[in-house]
Amino acid sequence: MDSSTRGRATMADARSRFRTLLPRRSAKLVGGFAIVGAIVLFAILGPLIAQPPRDSDNASLQQPSAEHWLGTSKLGYDVFSQLAWGTQGSLMIGLVAGIIALVLAVVFGVLAGYFGGFADEALSLFTNIMLVIPGLPLVMVIAAYVQRSEGLGDFARSSVLVAIVLGITGWAGSAVVLRAQAKSLRSREYVAAARVAGEKAWRVIFVEILPNLVPLLAAQFIFGIIFAILGEAGLSYLGLGATGSITWGTMLNDAQTGQAVGTGAWWWFVPPGAMIAALGAGLSLINFAIDEVVNPKLRLAPENARKVRRAARAGVGVTETGVIA
Repeated sequence: MDSSTRGRATMADARSRFRTLLPRRSAKLVGGFAIVGAIVLFAILGPLIAQPPRDSDNASLQQPSAEHWLGTSKLGYDVFSQLAWGTQGSLMIGLVAGIIALVLAVVFGVLAGYFGGFADEALSLFTNIMLVIPGLPLVMVIAAYVQRSEGLGDFARSSVLVAIVLGITGWAGSAVVLRAQAKSLRSREYVAAARVAGEKAWRVIFVEILPNLVPLLAAQFIFGIIFAILGEAGLSYLGLGATGSITWGTMLNDAQTGQAVGTGAWWWFVPPGAMIAALGAGLSLINFAIDEVVNPKLRLAPENARKVRRAARAGVGVTETGVIA
């Protein structure tokens, strides 16, 4: 077999191995992508048809109508417009924080698991320190300190800074999971063969380790997005959020300070809360579909349950593996 034939065979094997890492199409995956896709589409198209989010020329606390689809706030802001721009802001915070958290988790998790020894001890020590510190209080302290620092100007209360703070405080749990998987992959034959062949460490990590962690990396990235959006909503509700931009969290904070619950202005606080819940549900469904790739038992569980029910109706026994006895 010549070199070109071996190269094509290797590429075909790599593509086949990559396809096995992709989640199978299922109701959870389709439903999750439909929900998340609709929210992303709303974030893109919503601002194009909405009035300026800070336009206060409208009458205050108007109920939903043909003119204002989601009513108005106490200051006369159109809630639909605020929701459209807030969706953009929250998604941006989730993506930026998720990427930062994933990169840090790979650095502190995969590198520790692959190299072992002193590097593992040092990186794991820092990861464990981050794990034992309560997450929300740490985020609150960092956000409050940074926002009161001199020289940052408008950046001190921007959504980008909030995303950075959430990203650097939300990676430790993912790092622990990735470290365990990297240690397991480090002992596989193909990784050992690459190391014996003299491949550089960075190439082994990027070519042999990380491709096999794709489902796990995707799951951790989704978890990071959910954590960031919920964290931003909590910070904004406490008055530590991004006052320089509009997010779902700042909408909830405005509704809380404007006594929306007391005045019965449900259209002010229900939409951002519903969007947070919908996005969390959609991302969770996608995460469940990815979990079925990481853990094949989850993928086989529904079929095994159906076999058990059919066997029970037929009056025969079924083993734990789903085989009819």
